[in-house]
Amino acid sequence: MIFNYSDKFIEAEDAVKAVKSNHKVWLHANSCFPDLLVSKLLERYRELQNVTFYQLTTFNQADFVEPEMKGHFTLNALFTSGNVRKAVNEGRADFTPAFLSEIPRMLEESVIPVDVCLLHLSVPDEHGYCSFGVSNECSKIAAECAKIKIAQINPKMPRVLGDNFIHISKLDYIVWHDKELIEVKNTTKDLSDEDKAVYDAIGNNIAELIKDGDTLQMGIGAIPDAVLPLLREKRDLGVHTEMFSDGLVDLMEAGIVHGSRKNFLKDKVVSSFLIGSKKVFDFVDNNPLIEFRSTKFVNDPFVIARNDNLVSINSAIEVDFTGQVCADSIGYRNYSGFGGQVDFVRGAIRSKGGRSIIALPSTAKGGAVSRIVSCLKEGAGVTTSRGDVNFVATEFGVANLWGKTMRERVKSMINIAHPDFREELERKAREVKFLWD
Repeated sequence: MIFNYSDKFIEAEDAVKAVKSNHKVWLHANSCFPDLLVSKLLERYRELQNVTFYQLTTFNQADFVEPEMKGHFTLNALFTSGNVRKAVNEGRADFTPAFLSEIPRMLEESVIPVDVCLLHLSVPDEHGYCSFGVSNECSKIAAECAKIKIAQINPKMPRVLGDNFIHISKLDYIVWHDKELIEVKNTTKDLSDEDKAVYDAIGNNIAELIKDGDTLQMGIGAIPDAVLPLLREKRDLGVHTEMFSDGLVDLMEAGIVHGSRKNFLKDKVVSSFLIGSKKVFDFVDNNPLIEFRSTKFVNDPFVIARNDNLVSINSAIEVDFTGQVCADSIGYRNYSGFGGQVDFVRGAIRSKGGRSIIALPSTAKGGAVSRIVSCLKEGAGVTTSRGDVNFVATEFGVANLWGKTMRERVKSMINIAHPDFREELERKAREVKFLWD
């Protein structure tokens, strides 16, 4: 039957009156950021005190971390996206290091308490179910835990299938908001020719590690964007990943990715959110190939490991020559967050036939700084321990560290460092007795 929901709609400025001082407010992530609701809430800042926002990645201008909002709004970032990085590092916002697989449990056990959840959903279907659209991640569970649920309903939000729905009767306040979603372009398009050659070389090195029938997980950024176009010679690939973007659509449309050889959730592309353009938004809309679920499921290392031949591909800021990976900070300065890297590294290495790959260019700052280092920067966090690391790839090759001695690791890592820094790295390795004659 057709569910009558028209009487549940109110104006945005009235809906956000449900937010009171001292409330903890969850913000829907990525291209599902509830921009209208947040903007109307910020208009009330003078009458509110000590409201805390929780968020993963968002792309909108984050006015709630501006200095004038002190005492009214604060942010606890569970992943530091570019729009709040400055505020986190200047002490105007906080950051919680957390694996994406564990944030749902923190919500369920009120380690992260949620009074109000601000959502951006699809139009309800004939049964009254709204899709969480292009971003399930932790927001579906946050909504289930929240005391008050406020949603902006957007006819342009794709109806993405899977465990990705909430019934309209569960929503306390609903606002209509017809607006195009925020698009994120392929990160390789603006690279210089020199940088593009580096990423293409890294992509080729990674592609050589991928076999027909593998199931893939890809992180975010230039490296997965560079790898995907190089997989057109592969066959029968599957996907179990926290996120994907436009490049994966090309492989699906070409019949390269379909999941028919997956042993777990066969014939499904399993994900939790996507970041990309209207092209991928249109592709996932009502597409039975796509199944979105919470990171509680998608990022669970035990669930990941149920996929045979799972290959995880993630990036790093720097890796020391024993294999310790820093992917979330530059020294003491927070850059991003754990995300799902460790979840998938651990799941992949426990997968039958699985492999994990950490990939990065060998240098930064125009070649002035090596990203293969003898020691991580002071204050840098170890995102992935050297005991978890399998393969490390740069444009100069691939180091297989799994089961290797310190001496073997250091040799392999120096071999994939930029030639300009290899002598210095070897000198340091001999000084600390990781290498000897």
